[in-house]
Amino acid sequence: MAFKKQYDSRVGVLIIGFFLLLLNWAASVWHTRVDFTSEKRFTLSEATKKLLKKTEGVVQVQVFLKGNLPSGFKQLGKSTEEMLQEFKEVAGNKIEYHFISPDEKIPGTGTSYADTLGAMGLYPINLTSQVEQGQQQQLVYPAALIEYNNLLMPVSLYQGKTPLINFQELSSAAALLEYKLADGISKITINEKPVVAFAIGNGEPEDYSTYDLVQNVLKPNYTLFTFNLKTQPLLPREFKVLLVVKPTIPFGDDEKLKLDQYVMNGGKIIWFVDRLNAEMDSLQIKNEVIAYDRNLNLSDLFFRYGVRQNPDLVMDLQCDQLPFDVNGNGQFELLPWNYFPVFDSKNNHPINRNLGFVVGRFVNSIDTVEAPGIKKTVLLSSSANARKIGTPALISGKENVNAPEDDNFKTANIPVAVLLEGKFRSLYANRLSQSMQDSLVKYNAQYLPENIHDTKMIMVADGDIPLNAVIKGGQPIAMGLNPYTYGTQREFMFANREFVINCLEFLVNENGLSEARAKDFVVRLLDIKKVKEEKIFWQAINTALPILLVIIFALFFTWMRKRKYAKTRA
Repeated sequence: MAFKKQYDSRVGVLIIGFFLLLLNWAASVWHTRVDFTSEKRFTLSEATKKLLKKTEGVVQVQVFLKGNLPSGFKQLGKSTEEMLQEFKEVAGNKIEYHFISPDEKIPGTGTSYADTLGAMGLYPINLTSQVEQGQQQQLVYPAALIEYNNLLMPVSLYQGKTPLINFQELSSAAALLEYKLADGISKITINEKPVVAFAIGNGEPEDYSTYDLVQNVLKPNYTLFTFNLKTQPLLPREFKVLLVVKPTIPFGDDEKLKLDQYVMNGGKIIWFVDRLNAEMDSLQIKNEVIAYDRNLNLSDLFFRYGVRQNPDLVMDLQCDQLPFDVNGNGQFELLPWNYFPVFDSKNNHPINRNLGFVVGRFVNSIDTVEAPGIKKTVLLSSSANARKIGTPALISGKENVNAPEDDNFKTANIPVAVLLEGKFRSLYANRLSQSMQDSLVKYNAQYLPENIHDTKMIMVADGDIPLNAVIKGGQPIAMGLNPYTYGTQREFMFANREFVINCLEFLVNENGLSEARAKDFVVRLLDIKKVKEEKIFWQAINTALPILLVIIFALFFTWMRKRKYAKTRA
């Protein structure tokens, strides 16, 4: 009898062991995860899952959030690791990731990663953090490099609005991790780049001021064409987006017809237009400039599409700085320049979701007007302390000798960038001239009085947002950098590049990743008063409860043993 009991016990142990092994193997093959967060922080969008599943080959991600970092960026690094692990859950071995310190040397070279990241457009944050000794400056690279088939795609993981750590901005950066990483993978694994055109022929800049836009935004991600509206025929439908950047020469009816019919055929345009002629060159030479209308002859076109660009200037107390000779003795001092407004994101659309500050130069205001079937979304607007001045206007550097009268800056949320979506109606509906009709016939094109399908365009009332400054020696710097603070401790990179990239990606990409960009994380702050009141209670629970559970289990186990052996003896 004893032998049989011993045999049955061993068989039972073997069965249990086999069952546990089988359960572990099944769990390694088939498993699921439950996301209990209210904002579904750890749930990937369907577009991201689809992208990861169809990815061929191995995608390697190098993240530069390793080392002695402030706590906020350590948490961002942890969030990045968690997101990449979610990617790996879907893509399996096709996703590999490593965390690297920017100070580490690139294998086989004597160069550190930090020395090469800037050349790729990944600039460090000159971070100010609080330590016991006071404040310390530290360069942080919240960035990643995605590698696929010997190609590299730089990805910025954080765009702060201030040089101080802001946990709301870090939370926003964490919310954008899925989108930024998935978008980088999408771009580097795509077989054919979308075609984007840059309009020329009407005085658009073609010098080093477009270097960052062309070299770091357009060429790495798109197939870029330049299109001369004056000399070339109708815009091809293959152009996913046309960029019209700071034209200075008026548009004739031929050019406007090409633009109009491109839109009617489903084309998308991003307008970066200065209605007024107001340039820094004149201000630097004469210490004053007269702002006057360029007469670009685009007002009727914009009005038909649903916006009016006003012949005024937006002044804002929230603004960038310029050096001024305050005392007239040649000693220059950086002072706020209200004609260079800084726009904060309203977080009302995937384009401006979790976007940093965007800086403009001599910006006009925009009004939306009635246009049937057109949806309008304001993407950028002034702060609560702004004003508009009419033109022509004399702008003088002497204005900054005295502080601005704050009482004049009472207008809030003046629109300067608007997204238009829907079926547009042609400017030339019911008034197409015979010469226009003949030009269309010449190119075997049929006139369309309105859109067949919905399309989109973005109107930005500032031509300088996508342009970069050029410093001494002819060196172009990134758009959004102030040339007067560049290379100093006051250097700050505005989010102009991110805004331009977001506009392009929203109009070009049809992969549905904007769903991931629309995510937002809730920052749940501790109730300090409640923490103090319940501190002792929760400390007691955390200390005593585990011990109590162990004691209860021990008593229960002892009672079970006594009961079992009492029956055996009986």
